[in-house]
Amino acid sequence: MSEIKVNSTGEVKLFDSDNSNYVSIKSPATVSSNQTFVLPDADGSANNALKTDGSGNLGFVDVTTLVTQGIEWQSTLKTSNFTAVSGEGYFCNTSGGAFTATLPGSPSAGAIVAFKDYAPSFATHNLTIGRNSSNIQGNANDSLLSTNRASVVMVYIDSTKGWLFVQESNVSDLQAAAYTSATGGTITTSGDYKIHTFTGDGTFTVSSVGNSAGGGDGASYLVTAGGGGAGGAQGAGGGGAGGFREGKNSGDPYSASPLNAPAGLTLTAQAYPIQVGGGGAAGGTGVPEDGTSGEPSIFSTITSAGGGGGGLGNSQGGGTGVNGGSGGGGGGRGGDAGGTGNTPPVSPPQGSNGGTSKPQTSPGYDRGGGGGGATSVGGNAANDPGAAGNGGNGAASSITGSPVTRAGGGGGGSESTNGTAAGSGGPGGGGAGGIGAGGTSGTANTGGGGGGPGDPSGAGGSGGSGVVIIRYKYQN
Repeated sequence: MSEIKVNSTGEVKLFDSDNSNYVSIKSPATVSSNQTFVLPDADGSANNALKTDGSGNLGFVDVTTLVTQGIEWQSTLKTSNFTAVSGEGYFCNTSGGAFTATLPGSPSAGAIVAFKDYAPSFATHNLTIGRNSSNIQGNANDSLLSTNRASVVMVYIDSTKGWLFVQESNVSDLQAAAYTSATGGTITTSGDYKIHTFTGDGTFTVSSVGNSAGGGDGASYLVTAGGGGAGGAQGAGGGGAGGFREGKNSGDPYSASPLNAPAGLTLTAQAYPIQVGGGGAAGGTGVPEDGTSGEPSIFSTITSAGGGGGGLGNSQGGGTGVNGGSGGGGGGRGGDAGGTGNTPPVSPPQGSNGGTSKPQTSPGYDRGGGGGGATSVGGNAANDPGAAGNGGNGAASSITGSPVTRAGGGGGGSESTNGTAAGSGGPGGGGAGGIGAGGTSGTANTGGGGGGPGDPSGAGGSGGSGVVIIRYKYQN
C-alpha cells in the first residue's frame, strides 16, 4: 500500500497503551492546493524545532536562531573573512579554516547581527568576531567563538559598551586573545615572550596590553643599578654591587634568580621613562678617599639603589664602606666595617653588606674588604699572611632566555705582595682588586662593583653600569 487517504477533514488518531486517549493529525477545513511535508530522516538535538525549507522538506534548527526579531538569516554559507550587515544572521562554516567576521562599521544604536556554527567546526577552527573599532562588552578586544554549535546574537548599544551579547548558546569564553605590544630598548624574543633590554636611559612605550586569553597584562622585570666605585689609595675596599631587583610574572616559565622574586608589574597603555644607573667613580689615584656610589636604575614603581662606594685605603681608621644597594667594602687596616646593603630597605633585599678591612696589626699593610653582592656579603680582609676580601656573589637570572649573573661585588685591594692575594671580583661583573697594582672596573650593564687598588699609584676600578630588562608574553 503506497498511501492512506482520510476523506472530509478526517483524522489520523494514534491511541495510547490502554486506548483511553490519543494524538491526532488533521488537515485544515479548506486547502487551496495539495501539500506534502517530508519528515527528516534522523532526530535533531535537544531544543531543536522543525522547520520547512519552503518546498515541504522539514528539518531541525536550533531555536535560538529563530526567536530573535530583526534578524534575517542568510542562506549563503560564510567560509572566509567577511563584514556583517546589521539585521542579518550568518551560518559560518570554518571547517576549511578559521576566519574573521567583522562587525558593521559606524553602527547605530539597535544594530543587530547574529552568527551560528554551521558544520559544526568552531572548536577546531575558531570564528573571530572583529570589533571594527567599536567595543565589545565594553572592551576594545575582538571576541572568539571556539565551541562547536555556538551561536550568538549581538546588539550595538552605545560607544561605551559597544556591542553586547543578548543571546548566547553553546559558548565558552567569548574573549579573543589579546597581547601586549610595546616599543623601546633592544628587543629580542624567547619562545612566546618578548624582551626589552635597556642599557641606557630610554622610554618603554606600551601601546596596548594583553588580556587573560593572551597571557595577561603583566610583565616580568629585572632592574639593576650601577655598581659602586672602589676606594682610593692602597688597600681600599671594593665597590658594592648595584641593587638587584627582579619580579616574575605569573605563568612566565623562565628561571628567576634565587631571591624569592615577587610578582611582576601590571602594565597600562602609557610611556614608562627608563633610567639606567651609571657606575660610580673610584676614589682618586693614591688619594685616600671613598669611592663614589653608583646611580639608581628605575622602571615604573621599581627603583634599585646604586652600589655603595668602597672605603678609602692607606688608613688606620675611617675607611668604612659606603651604604647602598650593596655596601662597599671597608678600606685600609683599621678593621673598618663595610657599608650596609639593601639601603634603602626593600623586600626581598636588593643587596648585601660589604666586608671589613684588615684588622689594625703589624705589619702595617693595607688590605680592603670586598664589596657586597646581590646574594652574599663581601669577604673580610685577613691579617698577614692573608688576602683581601672577595666581592660578594651576584644573582643569576634567565629573564633574557639564558642564564646571566649580575650584581657581583668588587674585590678589595691588597698593598702587600708578601704571600697574600687581592680580593677576587664577585661573580656577576664585580671587578678584581689589585695586589701592588690598580683594581679592575665592574663589567658594564651588570651593576658590578669596582675592584680596590693595591698600590699608591694604582687607580681603583669604577663600578659597572646597570641594566633594565622587561619581559612579557606576545603570542601563544
